[in-house]
Amino acid sequence: MGLGILEGTSILSNVPGTVALADIDGHSFDNTATPKRAKGVNKNIILIPQPSDDPNDPLNWSWWKKVMIVAIMVFGACLNAATVGPLLSASIVVIADDFKRPITDITLLTGYNLVVAGASCPLISAFATKFGKRPVLLTSSIASLIGSIIGSVSQTYNTLLVARIIQGFSIAAYESITFTLIGDLFYVHQRGVWINVISFTLTAVSNLSSIIAGPITNSLGWHYLFHILVACSGLQVILLFLFAPETCYKREIQLQQQPSTSDGETETKATEIIEHVEDSSLPPCPSTVSLKSFRQEVAVYTGSYSDENIFKLLLGPFLCLTNIVALWNVIMTGVVTSTYVAISYVVAQVFSASPYLLSTAQIGYLSVGPFLGGVVGCTLVAQSSDRVAIWMAKHNNGIYEPEFRLTLVIFAFIATGGLFGFGATAAAQESIYLVDFMWGLTLAGISFAVGSCSAYAIDAFGSMSNEIFVANVMFKNFLFFGYSYFINDWIVADGVASPFYVFGGISAGLIVTALPVYLFGKKYRSMWSRHNVMEMVKRKMFG
Repeated sequence: MGLGILEGTSILSNVPGTVALADIDGHSFDNTATPKRAKGVNKNIILIPQPSDDPNDPLNWSWWKKVMIVAIMVFGACLNAATVGPLLSASIVVIADDFKRPITDITLLTGYNLVVAGASCPLISAFATKFGKRPVLLTSSIASLIGSIIGSVSQTYNTLLVARIIQGFSIAAYESITFTLIGDLFYVHQRGVWINVISFTLTAVSNLSSIIAGPITNSLGWHYLFHILVACSGLQVILLFLFAPETCYKREIQLQQQPSTSDGETETKATEIIEHVEDSSLPPCPSTVSLKSFRQEVAVYTGSYSDENIFKLLLGPFLCLTNIVALWNVIMTGVVTSTYVAISYVVAQVFSASPYLLSTAQIGYLSVGPFLGGVVGCTLVAQSSDRVAIWMAKHNNGIYEPEFRLTLVIFAFIATGGLFGFGATAAAQESIYLVDFMWGLTLAGISFAVGSCSAYAIDAFGSMSNEIFVANVMFKNFLFFGYSYFINDWIVADGVASPFYVFGGISAGLIVTALPVYLFGKKYRSMWSRHNVMEMVKRKMFG
């Protein structure tokens, strides 16, 4: 039993996700090939996955090229995932007055935007798996640009609704496959920090957009939100096309190094996390393969990355939920994240009324609290996630278990305290600074839940992580859409405290469930590798 993780008597010797990460004294390797290792201070860390000799392998790209690609993705996520959704949050009252519509109708502009994002998820998953991430991301960015152009000239409620629906097609890709892109570019011991960069973008940065959007609406009018977004989206499309090549790669399936003790007894046989590999018969890439030209890299279509038909892939986000841990991951991160979105739905309603009487700009400034909370939370997770995983691997005879990522989930209880605190302080009409602090506390705690669970999904079930993240986005956005129908009326009926006490209790219950996943996760991974229900259902349906 490694650091509390249960092995069981029927567990496989080769459990997907369990890898020999740290080369420590007293271990040799069963494989004759010497595994490639990291350099510098991490020279004893074995590279997982093992890179090929192909210079076009994303794992072999230069550090700066990887950082540039991630930066472009982060820019896209800032615009399409973090800004498009909450774009109108601080302006709800102003737009309602302009169109002479109730607040619920204006809230539904965001609701419909999110339901389109959720409904498009199966398409995002299928096309990204079949044809690669690049064409999907480009299409999503172009949808954002078109929707923003329509929004910038909209003069009626229905025109603005059309703009928000089109913008909705830009959200899902940047909320889901940006996570799996990290798995394409980086090794296991490097992923934690980059996953939390994406998490930070999707959570904290959405508050930054509200901080900026409020004063813009107050000074220039809400149409300028779309004018500015048009310019930024256009720039991001250009950068994406020119400098972000396809990261999907058909990797040769390798037998991962098996650590043995000094007396020759095999301690654990670890398998590599194989990601996005659909054809195990592919020959090894020869070391003489030439580097792709710039023209080849900017190609939108670079071939098929899966032999499965598109209809089978469309079911992927649904079928992945036959995996209990994947289902847990989707519900856990989706529900906990939704509590923060629920707050953003009600801030204009609560704080524009007496006794606060905040202006649109001041309501936007309220997002400083959750933004700073997200900065603190994501920074702490980013700095500790990989270090904790490596430390635990070294204290587990060099063997890394994906469940090590879940140890930081305990700090997600901070979000529970923030939710209870937000409801209590807002209901008691306490200082606006105290209320805002509670909102920030909520997002800090959510950062631990999202960052840890996202890293766990990639490391434990790498081959289906794309489907897991897409299912997560689909679940979250439908949940957000549901909130837009009742959260404002709930506040009117029962006061501001009641909803957030309920959300706090639900979040606490979900966070506790991380413990059995940590304890039994390896046993379940072993069982799943022998009885993959997702593949069984596919074979039964499609032959």
